[in-house]
Amino acid sequence: MRKAWAGFLVTALAAVSTTPLCSGSAFAQQLPAQAAAVHSAPEADAPQSAQEPAGQAAANCPGHPDALGTSRVLALDPTKYPRVGRMQYPDSLPLNDKEVVLTFDDGPWPENTPMVLKALQDNCMKATFFEIGEHATWRPDLTKELVAAGMTVGSHTWSHKDLAKNPYAKDIEQAKQEIEMGVSAVHMAAAGGPIAPFFRFPDLQQPPELMTYLGTRNIATFSTDIDTFDFKLHKPEDVIKSAMTKLAKNGKGIILMHDFQHGTAEAMPELLRQLKAGGYKIVHMVPKEPVTTLAKYDDMVRAQDKFSATNNTRPESSVVKTISE
Repeated sequence: MRKAWAGFLVTALAAVSTTPLCSGSAFAQQLPAQAAAVHSAPEADAPQSAQEPAGQAAANCPGHPDALGTSRVLALDPTKYPRVGRMQYPDSLPLNDKEVVLTFDDGPWPENTPMVLKALQDNCMKATFFEIGEHATWRPDLTKELVAAGMTVGSHTWSHKDLAKNPYAKDIEQAKQEIEMGVSAVHMAAAGGPIAPFFRFPDLQQPPELMTYLGTRNIATFSTDIDTFDFKLHKPEDVIKSAMTKLAKNGKGIILMHDFQHGTAEAMPELLRQLKAGGYKIVHMVPKEPVTTLAKYDDMVRAQDKFSATNNTRPESSVVKTISE
């Protein structure tokens, strides 16, 4: 697994389409220093984003001369960044002005996830996907495609339960099971491909004791800087307006969307075009090390028997029933 992850980092670094970057090992050394800067330096002292050399993105994205590309790769150590996203936490990723990290929840999902992936690939850029474990068991081929394309894949529980509500709120072991089965299922769907130790709570509802637990597992908890609320916006133009308006106000940050939503999938080509026109840069977030699963929960997922040929069919409904404001 470590060899596979090292290969993934090399591939990710090779895909960078702007200023030259340091090696993967240098990223590992660089991040703690950046973390210290984020915690101690005034916002005004934050470095500005570098301008992309003219024609660089096109040169690195054959057949797509208007590609947005990826400006740089940021290797994240969960021990240095256990919780990120200023919507709920004091700190976020060490991003420069106009740098953006795109993240997607609730997939993988037929038709929608492939549409999002195509838009990203057409722009030679990378994003992060927080997958629901049960969705991944239904269509493991979609998880494999994301990993093969160099996307970062994390987890989003087994069945999208609100862990701040009962029975999970009063039973931490049941809540842990919901988290860990999600990690195991996404890991199994990838069939050996590297999965990141990145986790996002459904509805962004995170009980403190579960955040503490994730810390003991060296799994980073993600909120967001910019929530597009695309699950309420079914028209692509509304998704684009939400993302661009909030990004203009914030200037940079982690953006939360859902590859489960068809309107979002349809919006992606134009959204990426507008991000480029606005001078925004895409940062690809990767972990220092892949996630490790726990045998107990691996067995629980296997007991579901959803990876067998007879049970692995196209889903007709989602485990996502409702999403609160």
